[in-house]
Amino acid sequence: MTPEGQAAGNAAQAGGNEGCPGMEVTMEIKELAGIIRENGIAGAGGAGFPTYMKIDERAQTILLNCAECEPLLKLHRQLLSRHTRQILQALSVVKETVGAEEAVIGIKGEYEETVRALKACLPDFPGMRIQLLDSAYPMGDEVVLIYEATGKVVRPGGLPIEQGIAVFNVETMYNISRALQESAPVTEKLVSVVGEVASPVTLRVPLGASLSDCVEAAGGALIPDPVYLVGGPMMGSIRPSDSPVTKTTNAVIVLSGDHPLIQKKRQNPAIGLKRAASACCQCETCTDLCPRHALGHPIEPHKFMRAAANRDFRDANPFLNTFFCSSCGLCELYSCPQGLAPRSLMAEYKTGLRKAGVKAPADVVPAPVRESRQYRKAPEERLEARLGLSRYDADAPLTEELLAVGTVKLLLSQHIGAPAVSVVQEGDRVEKGQLIGKAADGLSIPVHASVSGTVRKVEPGAVVIAADRR
Repeated sequence: MTPEGQAAGNAAQAGGNEGCPGMEVTMEIKELAGIIRENGIAGAGGAGFPTYMKIDERAQTILLNCAECEPLLKLHRQLLSRHTRQILQALSVVKETVGAEEAVIGIKGEYEETVRALKACLPDFPGMRIQLLDSAYPMGDEVVLIYEATGKVVRPGGLPIEQGIAVFNVETMYNISRALQESAPVTEKLVSVVGEVASPVTLRVPLGASLSDCVEAAGGALIPDPVYLVGGPMMGSIRPSDSPVTKTTNAVIVLSGDHPLIQKKRQNPAIGLKRAASACCQCETCTDLCPRHALGHPIEPHKFMRAAANRDFRDANPFLNTFFCSSCGLCELYSCPQGLAPRSLMAEYKTGLRKAGVKAPADVVPAPVRESRQYRKAPEERLEARLGLSRYDADAPLTEELLAVGTVKLLLSQHIGAPAVSVVQEGDRVEKGQLIGKAADGLSIPVHASVSGTVRKVEPGAVVIAADRR
């Protein structure tokens, strides 16, 4: 049994794991939102939406996302099985504070140890239920998860709160719990390190640690000239080894430069467009298997490919509808029989439209959910095989010990919205948890020191701290 499985078993026997002394059951919405903001909590994955904005009295359902969207990632199920009661207590506080009718935990049925730990604790938390999910990608996409858990469809370009739903992932809720219990700001991140490493592991890492620090802690790379894929195989991007861990870094996947996935990520969009012009046969598989299209959103990759490849601008809709693409990558990494790249090309066009001042179409009404949807899901096991990643699907056990590093580089923008504003200078002495970047006006959150030490450099957009020697 894995360490996570043992933890879940212990939780089930004890009726849950660690308690939550001192955590209030309810508080005012502004008070809870204020605590979340001042402790620098953003979505622990994805784009890093500031979490305080989700504390909203319109929320009738609080949805905890434990779908573990990307293949190879395991940190959410591991964290939830290890700290079940603590996370559910925070979930209860959020639910009661906003006055929601229920809290739903969306989790794949195959995560048996974590499901057992949840079932052992749920009797103590009225108004909560588990929604078991299929092992399909991208089950963790907010729009997909909301439909699976509640049967509601978020309109194209809309926000979950319009349907009375607020979604939080497991690590975000864990960070809320620590803020409520310990007044602890976000200074750490759980990161799964997998692929071509000696000892796959899920680490607890200080924010600002380098990717190479994480890989070294996993026993080092097993191959020369490793490539670091950050964030997941589908939606992640290639980063240099000295890139810092941020509040949204979920994984470092180490692969060789000649791995097909890496070659695909490095493909030049201009060449991809030429390939589309010569090879796209308009089979429509990209559209048929698109999860947002299946929910009635007007995203049709095959029409975009036809229009873009032929430079046919008579109908603007195939281009404007790229705003509704979730960039899950299923079309180009799973669906297309020609190995073309609809997602990447749509992202290029979407960026160009935004730079030109074009906005997403407003008030688009979704079509009815397609009856074929249930039969057009992408099984995660098959997806891993298609990506050539099956052999890297290792346990990657969670370690609770904080990784010790010599230097951290803390970015002042680790979230959607305005970057934090540095409040320290070179040579300043700082303690772990100390404010080093205050929240800017508008949508923003602060940044705190992840180690105790000396500020070595204040760069545009970043603060570098040399940690104390132990």
